Amino acid sequence: MAASVEQREGTIQVQGQALFFREALPGSGQARFSVLLLHGIRFSSETWQNLGTLHRLAQAGYRAVAIDLPGLKGEPPAQEPLLSQSRASFLAAVVDALELGPPVVISPSLSGMYSLPFLTAPGSQLPGFVPVAPICTDKINAANYASVKTPALIVYGDQDPMGQTSFEHLKQLPNHRVLIMKGAGHPCYLDKPEEWHTGLLDFLQGLQ
Repeated sequence: MAASVEQREGTIQVQGQALFFREALPGSGQARFSVLLLHGIRFSSETWQNLGTLHRLAQAGYRAVAIDLPGLKGEPPAQEPLLSQSRASFLAAVVDALELGPPVVISPSLSGMYSLPFLTAPGSQLPGFVPVAPICTDKINAANYASVKTPALIVYGDQDPMGQTSFEHLKQLPNHRVLIMKGAGHPCYLDKPEEWHTGLLDFLQGLQ
C-alpha cells in the first residue's frame, strides 16, 4: 500500500518579496529531512508538482518543498532581480522562513546562480546537493569547490552541452557521484522522469 502524502501551498515573505511555495509531506511519521527544489528559467514549482517529484519524495519519507524563484518563471520580475552577492543570503532566508533545517538542494539550470553561492558560502552545511546542469559553475573558484564537504549527485543529459560544460567545474566537488541520462537534453528530468526519480531517491537514501 502506497504511503499517504499531505500537500499544501502558500506564500511567505522573504526579504521583502512574496515567495510562492508548494509542499508535500509524509502523511504519517516524521520526515527524514527536507528537500528544497529550485527551477530553471522556463519552469516553476509547478514543474515538480506535475512531474510527480514532490509526491515521490514525500512518499519516500522526505519533506519536499518547491519554490518559485523571483523573476525566474519566464515572466518579467515584479521587482529588480537580486544582486548576485545577495542570492546566497536570500536562499538562506528562504530556508529559515520555511523552517527547512539544512535541506538537500536540487538545482537545475538558471537556479545555479542561487544554489552555488549558497553551497560554497562559509559555514554552509547541507546534507546533500543535486545540481542538474546549473549555470554559473564557472563563477566559483576551485578552492571553494574543494572545500565543500556536502555529498553531491551531479545530473545531466548526454545531449546537453551545458551539462557537460558545468560538469567540468562541478567535478571539483570532492564528494560527488554522477548520473548521466542517455538521450536526454537540458531538462533531463522531464525527458527521463523514471530514471530521474530512481537516481534521486537512491542518492537520498544514502545520506545521513
